[in-house]
Amino acid sequence: MLKLTLLKPLLLLFALFFLQSCSLCTAADTISIAHPIKDPEEIVSSGQTFKLGFFSPGNISDNRYVGVMMNIPSQTVIWVANRDRPLRDSSGFVTVSEDGNLVVMNGQKQILWSSNVSFPIANSSAQLLDSGDLVLRENSNGRILWGSFQIPTDSFLQDMRLGGNTNNNIKLTSWRSPTDPSVGNFSFGIDPLRMPEFFIWNGSKPYWRSGPWNGNVYIGVPGMSSGYQNRFELVNDKGSVFFTHSFFNDSASMYYVLSSSGILLENILYKGSANSKITWTSLRSECDVYGKCGPFGICDPQHKPICTCLRGFEPTDKEEWDKGNWTGGCSRKAMLQCNMNNSSVHNGKPDGFLKFDNVKVPDFADLVEFLKANTEEQCGNLCMQNCSCVAYSYNRGIGCMHWSNGIIDIQQFSFDGADLYIRLTFSELDHVKGKRKQKAVVASIVSIGSVFIAISAYFVWKCLTKYRGKASRMGVLLDNIDQPKIEELPLYSFETLTKATGNFDLKNKLGEGGFGPVYKGRLLNGQEIAVKRLSSSSTQGIKELTNEVVLISKLQHRNLVRLLGCCFEREEKMLIYEFTEV
Repeated sequence: MLKLTLLKPLLLLFALFFLQSCSLCTAADTISIAHPIKDPEEIVSSGQTFKLGFFSPGNISDNRYVGVMMNIPSQTVIWVANRDRPLRDSSGFVTVSEDGNLVVMNGQKQILWSSNVSFPIANSSAQLLDSGDLVLRENSNGRILWGSFQIPTDSFLQDMRLGGNTNNNIKLTSWRSPTDPSVGNFSFGIDPLRMPEFFIWNGSKPYWRSGPWNGNVYIGVPGMSSGYQNRFELVNDKGSVFFTHSFFNDSASMYYVLSSSGILLENILYKGSANSKITWTSLRSECDVYGKCGPFGICDPQHKPICTCLRGFEPTDKEEWDKGNWTGGCSRKAMLQCNMNNSSVHNGKPDGFLKFDNVKVPDFADLVEFLKANTEEQCGNLCMQNCSCVAYSYNRGIGCMHWSNGIIDIQQFSFDGADLYIRLTFSELDHVKGKRKQKAVVASIVSIGSVFIAISAYFVWKCLTKYRGKASRMGVLLDNIDQPKIEELPLYSFETLTKATGNFDLKNKLGEGGFGPVYKGRLLNGQEIAVKRLSSSSTQGIKELTNEVVLISKLQHRNLVRLLGCCFEREEKMLIYEFTEV
């Protein structure tokens, strides 16, 4: 009997220990009023993807914060609770208060941060999900009362929503510095009052924008069309507009971070890796800064200087413009006939539109109803009929876009982007047409000259067969040909010619001959050149082209365009001529 009496308390103690252990096991991802966590304790999501715990940024401060981190050695922080009220020592803890809110408290039990649920439920617990969302649930029915995704810090995770409406607009906010998670100067999200697109704001001023969303990509981010389909999704939830993103790859996850300097970073984390890899940044050049060239200015990172006025416009403040301060933008040289007499015709010569290819369309677009304009032609006609419409663009995924008054934040791309039509006076359009005719004449002369030279080169080649050699590789002239004139001729790199011609932009194309197109370009020293780029289908081989180089380098005549050099890189065959206006 005595043994049984002693055994009962032991069994009871074991049962209590077992129940407590099971409770701790089932609550490994959960915080409740009965199970808080104290520094340095943590909870981990069920799939071991994320953890919630205490940290000091950069491990260089005594300040302690509570945050959600990726469960990897680098402990990348993606959300911070008490970002503006740090713990001053390691006595802090996280719990659910008696009223049902999730709170961070210091050693004196002062609340430094709270979930601030409007109508909290006393019987609640907080759970860290495998998505990275920290949610507060009502225990009785599992209903979610609050989630950290509703108040993100600087990270945009998969399935998180950004956007909303004017009353509740979910945005990222940057850290103040890499070691200070308090609210910084920059924010990232969408403006509910504008067309759907992403913005980065510096305070209240736009700092960067993605360009409008066309249902598949953001048309102001070149390169998205090739690899970003279906990553982003626009959700309209009862009048609130949100963007979400996902990444369908079982071996990796993707997320975005707004840095303390205002740059959005795309990161990919591969399973088993200790660190994520940055795969894209929002700020790739000065031209990505919002409004770099001011109203009616266009920014081209391949051009020096990067800012120029659109055709038909001139710097508003020439002195400041020449100093490199371009934010004042440009003003129209001549008033539109449309505005002069409320008619688009003056002496039978109407205003018109000049097309700009591959550009980032301006900010503040007005979307024209689809029923009014569902083609580019209809879009242009409606703009022509409205004197306040100074530009238009049409995109199948977006529709017809019009701009009134000033236009800002235009950037020239080498690919992707959109076509933008700017309203100009007839005199400016006529000037453009004259330039095009001039280019056509130059192109014809270059093309005809190339054919003549090629034919002549064939006969010269017959006499030079004893000097024939074999090229060791593309990118180097024929090493075994004993011809001093070739060796004296400058070799241009493919990269140099790409920059000079704006990546062989169509707007720089002068014409096309029998052996390929000819482009106008400008070298870094300001010299204008004409680049003859032999097409891959051209029958003119390396031997013939080499002989052309030899022949034209020997000839000197005032009516013959001077050959400056050549390029044999990346399986390209190009000749560089002096550009001459006709």
